[in-house]
Amino acid sequence: MAKETTQSSVFDSTPDSQMYEYKLSVEKVQSELLQYGLTSNQSKVFIYLGKYGSKTAPEVCKALKLPRTETYHLLSALQNKGVVSATFQHPIQFTALPLDKAIWILVNSEKERVKSLEQMEKGLSELWENIPAFDSMHEEVEEKFQMLQGSNQIHSKITEMTDSYNDEFLILGSEKDYLKLYHGDFLESFVKSKQQFRLLSACSDKTSYIFDDLERKNIKKLSKDIENHLCFILKDNGEMLFFTKNANSTEELFAMWTNSKSMVYSMKLLFESLWTSSKNIHL
Repeated sequence: MAKETTQSSVFDSTPDSQMYEYKLSVEKVQSELLQYGLTSNQSKVFIYLGKYGSKTAPEVCKALKLPRTETYHLLSALQNKGVVSATFQHPIQFTALPLDKAIWILVNSEKERVKSLEQMEKGLSELWENIPAFDSMHEEVEEKFQMLQGSNQIHSKITEMTDSYNDEFLILGSEKDYLKLYHGDFLESFVKSKQQFRLLSACSDKTSYIFDDLERKNIKKLSKDIENHLCFILKDNGEMLFFTKNANSTEELFAMWTNSKSMVYSMKLLFESLWTSSKNIHL
């Protein structure tokens, strides 16, 4: 009886092999594909098909050393996402789409999903309002803390805060922090705003252009003695977003949101003190 040959792939490469350099690149691609909604094993199967050509399910199973049932589930999921196609022949051959087309499909699929969620929001809100609050005895607002990691979570929270403030919005930040806010279009909400806002900035004259459309009386320049790592946002004297790792950090952004009255009040005192000692931005 003929001995079955063992199939291998770049995923099996060891540090002493010539293929190891490619394995590192493959793992990087695999990690990036997670951002597009693929699981680790879905990414692995997609990469394998993309670089080794059309394969049958048993071939994928053996080469990637995956359980048989899971392999069929992975291939089915990739087909449903539109990034892998299958032939009508027997045995069925599976083929990965070119990477650029696959990403286009995944991105547009996510856009459609978000669009659908936005359209559902009104009906869901109405349904929610029709449900009474069963714990009506506790009307006092609880003080809460929320840890936020990464640009997506933090930018989403900033958008929520800028869209819903009523009285005053205060920001203190470094030059890099304000550049991120500017390029993220967060400062646009203050251009025609009827509500109060004040900005304390460590920006240099080279980057003062980011305030061109804003009332300069609402902007002051921080002293050079202030640490560039200090950055926080205050909304209506009721909410605070404090960056523990801001744009000046080499690591991923990290922030804490809270509605703690004492913490918000403390940071408001700090802001007012720095505002008094800071100079106006030159026209």
